[in-house]
Amino acid sequence: MLSKKTKTFFFSSLLLSSTFFSQAHNVSEGYQKPTDPLVVQNLENWQDLKFGLFMHWGTYSQWGIVESWSLCPEDESWTQRKPEHGKSYNEYVKNYENLQTTFNPAQFNPQRWADATKKAGMKYVVFTTKHHDGFAMFDTQQSDYKITSSETPFSKNPKADVTKEIFNTFRNEGFKIGAYFSKPDWHSDDYWWPYFPPKDRNVNYDPKKYPERWENFKKFTFNQLNEITSNYGKIDILWLDGGWVRPFKTIDPKVEWQRTIKVEQDIDMDKIGTMARKNQPGIIIVDRTVPGKWENYVTPEQAVPESVISIPWESCITMGDSFSYVPNDNYKSSQKIIETLIKIISRGGNYLMNIAPGPNGDYDALVYERLKEISGWMEKNQSAVFATRAIAPYHEGNFYYTQSKDGKTVNIFHLDEKINYQAPSALSFTIPENFKPKSLKVLGVKNKIKWEKSGNSIEIKLPEERFQLKYTTVIQISE
Repeated sequence: MLSKKTKTFFFSSLLLSSTFFSQAHNVSEGYQKPTDPLVVQNLENWQDLKFGLFMHWGTYSQWGIVESWSLCPEDESWTQRKPEHGKSYNEYVKNYENLQTTFNPAQFNPQRWADATKKAGMKYVVFTTKHHDGFAMFDTQQSDYKITSSETPFSKNPKADVTKEIFNTFRNEGFKIGAYFSKPDWHSDDYWWPYFPPKDRNVNYDPKKYPERWENFKKFTFNQLNEITSNYGKIDILWLDGGWVRPFKTIDPKVEWQRTIKVEQDIDMDKIGTMARKNQPGIIIVDRTVPGKWENYVTPEQAVPESVISIPWESCITMGDSFSYVPNDNYKSSQKIIETLIKIISRGGNYLMNIAPGPNGDYDALVYERLKEISGWMEKNQSAVFATRAIAPYHEGNFYYTQSKDGKTVNIFHLDEKINYQAPSALSFTIPENFKPKSLKVLGVKNKIKWEKSGNSIEIKLPEERFQLKYTTVIQISE
């Protein structure tokens, strides 16, 4: 990712039909609706999925630090380096890159991940095939800085190509497959040229002054993305991070982090996107924060917009505090995760929740506990979550709304953001305009519910069975 918990998070630069992200980020015009019918259909199907799994994993998990960013010489909190890992910057980089020689996640078992996340309702996965540090978690032929290199102990394992194993396993369980890939590569001599010291996250030379070097980097990036989209089965989403690698003309000077981009870094997305669509017809391409034809949906990070957004979007949010593995991370409660999911889907988005495997190749035990708790809620309430869309009034007080795609069913979620949710004996809520309910039920309650409609509102009485409800009360009304 572009951040850690302490970073100021940013959103894509675009105009959202006069609806703006509530956080303090500038927006500009730019979203272009795809015209390829296969992409349009894939986006529609993706919007049905609602809940996805994000995974940041690499050699950095051995140190329990933020992914990649400690290599970046920026004066920011997430780039801090521990003295025991190197007294000088150059020593630190050498020791960081030497983590390749000890990376051996022997407990790697993607089937366990797929089983647990599928039960929790997750329906697509986005895996970090390569982060900004340049270490490839796939069998690239463009570099030896990879998990399948003989320098990496795990290369002797039959499951060494973890990207292949993850994609095949999750695909077999019915998940849609997404490949995260970092456009910048801080290990590449053609991005951070050793002739100059790196100054920040950006390329450390002027590509216009040294066009051959930049052209080599473009070819390297193209070839790696060609490998991913050619050699790893069906891929539904290409999730490109590192939005500072972009045409200079697309920079929005009102966005603080974009003002740090001083040189042209055009990676030729038209060539990349055309190749990816040839290899994977209909693939969704997410060129994060670069408005235009290759940003098919937008990606608010570590936050939920406060109002409905009329274009495809996805909040990527960590289960813990960090995108990467940190020992004893502060994992969110199941109630908080479910509340976040409800808020996101009521505003028309998807929730991509990040879980970071550790250096042993498995999740923390607390992760499995959370997933099991979420599974219990999903078993009863999934019909109000998946294949739904936003509907006015979207959110009123403690009530959040979704509707079925055919418009015949409306779901009302009642939240109470206290430590332990307790359903009240009675609830009164607004119903969408012109909706004429003929039946009503509370998911997870077998007893018949007493309800009364008055004008544009409904009042319901909940039986003693309500005490069995966890995290939320979900009311489903149908015409």
